Amino acid sequence: MTESPTPRDANAGESARENGVESATKTEAETETATETETEMATTPLEPAPITIDGLSLSFGDVPVLENVSLSVEPGEFVGVVGPNGAGKTTLLRAISGALEPGAGTVSVDEVDVHGVSSRASSRLVAVVPQDTSLSFAFPVRDVVEMGRHPHRSRFSSPTPADRAAVERALERTRTAKLADRPIDEISGGQRQRVVLARAIAQETPALLLDEPTASLDVNHQVETLELVRELVDSGRTAVAAIHDLDLAARYCDRLVLLADGAVHDVGTPSSVLTAETLAEAFDATATVTTNPITGTETVTALPDASARDSVALGTGNRTSEARDNSRSKPARVHLIGTGTAAAGVLSRLAAAELDLSVGPITPGDATGEAARRLTDESSS
Repeated sequence: MTESPTPRDANAGESARENGVESATKTEAETETATETETEMATTPLEPAPITIDGLSLSFGDVPVLENVSLSVEPGEFVGVVGPNGAGKTTLLRAISGALEPGAGTVSVDEVDVHGVSSRASSRLVAVVPQDTSLSFAFPVRDVVEMGRHPHRSRFSSPTPADRAAVERALERTRTAKLADRPIDEISGGQRQRVVLARAIAQETPALLLDEPTASLDVNHQVETLELVRELVDSGRTAVAAIHDLDLAARYCDRLVLLADGAVHDVGTPSSVLTAETLAEAFDATATVTTNPITGTETVTALPDASARDSVALGTGNRTSEARDNSRSKPARVHLIGTGTAAAGVLSRLAAAELDLSVGPITPGDATGEAARRLTDESSS
């Protein structure tokens, strides 16, 4: 229903002028307060900041993406955001950074509403490492890292010695100093990811947001990157990262937030969130969760469910007659010797072929043994 405009009386013009003066005075006062707040933020020493999300809802047009999300991240905590594709992980990070305006709810970093201050001010609170690290221009790597210092300088001002020192520290910490003079578009995707992380480090914010920080990296640099983030957290930052690899999330994060269908499904330590039951509910996946004997953290091994095994079983499905003939000569029994997630994967594939299997010897808590138990339970149910 549309309300009709209220008729203006003879004194409406005078009231409007009075209200205009009053409104202008209020705006000036608010601007002064915001400026004072931003000045304090710029001069405050770097310490880890709490992040508080209260009743956050956000939609793209008529499509809800996040619904009533509430979360508290303690200062100096590394929180991983996990969940299936399309769960809203990237949207949540963008809302925390202030880049997306929520339809409802608030986001505060260090008790400052990130949507109530300028983008320059919020950039002194939160640094972001996006999933897409492509840049439009072929800037030298050092210049890209130096961009992290812009929130701390006035417009068009030259870098100070403190700025240059922060840039060099960031290059060294990310092992990208040797790339400093190379154009950003001439290095690999993995190297570019590390350069963008260096830019975020040079920004020297109390909070750090990372969207799939290991997505473009090889195994060695995945570990290096998350080790570095862990060091940053331990030395005085708060970090929230969307992480696709559940094993890495369990290994490096203090707590995990499991998003599903735009809502918080579970929050807690990796051991409490990463359970077979929770993964089945949120990911619609059959998985075993075991303890890595080296790191002591959770390891997730996904298994094909019963319907998937039926569809790939030997002699069924869309297979040629030759393949079906070959399947008739399958071995009567297969005994698997092996440990770890690799052996568990082999066991799952053999089970999908409906072979008569045995496995052993098994180390207590090993992924292979857990996979065997789950497969046995499924076959007997």
